[in-house]
Amino acid sequence: MRHLLQWLLACCVAGSGAVFAAPDDAEANAVWRQLRTGLFGERAIAAADADTLVLEAPARAEDAAIVPIAVRSRLDPTAARRVQTVWLIVDGNPSPVAATLHFGPASGRADVETRLRIEQYGFVRAIAELDDGSLHMATRFVKASGGCSAPAGKDPAAAAANLGRMRLKVEDMGGALRRAQLMISHPNTSGLAMDQLTRLYPKPHFVRQVTVRYRGQPVLVAEVDFSISENPSFRFLFRGDGEGELEAVVVDTEDRTFQTRVPVAARADGG
Repeated sequence: MRHLLQWLLACCVAGSGAVFAAPDDAEANAVWRQLRTGLFGERAIAAADADTLVLEAPARAEDAAIVPIAVRSRLDPTAARRVQTVWLIVDGNPSPVAATLHFGPASGRADVETRLRIEQYGFVRAIAELDDGSLHMATRFVKASGGCSAPAGKDPAAAAANLGRMRLKVEDMGGALRRAQLMISHPNTSGLAMDQLTRLYPKPHFVRQVTVRYRGQPVLVAEVDFSISENPSFRFLFRGDGEGELEAVVVDTEDRTFQTRVPVAARADGG
């Protein structure tokens, strides 16, 4: 239902002749104004500083179907102020809310890298909610078009055969933090790319939720959409001090569930 409402909102705004904002005016376009009200009501949203939240994205994408993106915070999750949730919004996409990222007690910091589809020139936004209830936004204007309606990059039969295969790897960064990468084999079909042989549009079929836990404690819970690229990939931090197990569970729009886990060894220094 959430995806349908977002789709209808985008279509209504597009049909009304809305023009997306110029690069110097992040508040001007109608899609963002309606989304802002729907998601946050009248709550104040401050411009994020470098410690609270940074959004990394290319000014011009090489491929609109796989645009690298990162959200990073320097706030320690054990400190008095911490990032609880980040909304990742793409103004010009048919479903603008690309991801809602919830950071759990085992999160090393709010720090996630992924890849997006971007349908037309416009702003990408990251809005962080801190545990004190305050909202902070970082924006980037990205020149990219056609990402959501682009044909799949891989043969459909091969994609179906590999559906749900996952790889989870861990990198030791020293100290209490470790970085992990979760790679998911999934077409993340948007339903917007016409099959050139049948001239029909496929049924949307994409990853809708990713949950990662370490020692049973939540690290990251991500509610995602087809704005995430084919074969979704997420890199993130977690507090991997000591020995334990990192587990990832993925659910798609057909309620198929995929699961993987990897043991995490204690570091040589005993951490």
